Amino acid sequence: MTRKLFAIFLFTLITGNALAQVTYPDVRLPADTPRLFATGILSDGLSNRDFTISPKGDELFFTLQQPRFVSSTILHMIKNNGKWSKPQVAPFSGKYRDLEATFSPDGQTIYFSSDRPLKDTGAKKDFDIWRIKRATDGTWGKPENLGTTVNSSKNEFYPSITRSGNLYFTVEAAYGKGSEDIVVCKPTDTGHTKPISLPEDINTKYDEFNAFVDPDEQFILFTSYGRPDDLGGGDLYISRKDNAGNWLPVKHLPAPINTPYLDYCPFVSWDKKYLVFTSNRLNKELANRKTKTYQQLQQILNSPGNGWDDIYWVKFDTKW
Repeated sequence: MTRKLFAIFLFTLITGNALAQVTYPDVRLPADTPRLFATGILSDGLSNRDFTISPKGDELFFTLQQPRFVSSTILHMIKNNGKWSKPQVAPFSGKYRDLEATFSPDGQTIYFSSDRPLKDTGAKKDFDIWRIKRATDGTWGKPENLGTTVNSSKNEFYPSITRSGNLYFTVEAAYGKGSEDIVVCKPTDTGHTKPISLPEDINTKYDEFNAFVDPDEQFILFTSYGRPDDLGGGDLYISRKDNAGNWLPVKHLPAPINTPYLDYCPFVSWDKKYLVFTSNRLNKELANRKTKTYQQLQQILNSPGNGWDDIYWVKFDTKW
């Protein structure tokens, strides 16, 4: 290869890799200590929870929820010419209680949970897993329910889809050991198999929910509430697979990722560099025993860390 051709090849490789890097609506990348994600944009004092970003890094979704779950709306942001838009209601959300959107590994399908009715009339009493496919013009099509093989008369939440087509999600009091368990539906020629409960140590007599599964199925991150090592409100745990494809014993993620508050809704970036998760941990100023003015209280209570849900991120440690 001539010097000129080699220089062109090297330039293409470098610029190609640069273009492949995902940029987030937060210019400060996280370190080993969790911090708020996109303060003032996604983390703004409202109850913002769960997060997913497209494999290309040009579209993201999260949920804006009334703290008592009266309303729940999926929001999205789009990146055009390197700049992120402001959050807007997702084109398929806003009418019913929708939450927990996640991208398929090819970026062409969104899976989410919703209590929307199966038809345009009447109300549905429980939450199901739905999906919506991207049309040829790049817009999102019409949501479709995954049917009674996947969904039950109980609540289904927090879908996670892998490259193999395995669909993981939370199911309420239907298949196993606690009041909430994590199940998997495997792909078939016509859809999916019935849910299969994940093995002991992932599912226990305690509550296990909101699992993110690595697209290559090498690890699973989930929240459990009530285990002996739970710091209080529900903690994040991880299990990896051995060479035979079996899930290894669960590990409890360390503090300060886990806190005495609820830490849940994990998502790991496609390059496996960052863990994004939801927490309702409190701003230390709320309980520092110092007298505050009304204006100070108003500012604290209208800011992230007020006890509602906020989105955090931290470096993803491969040693967990």
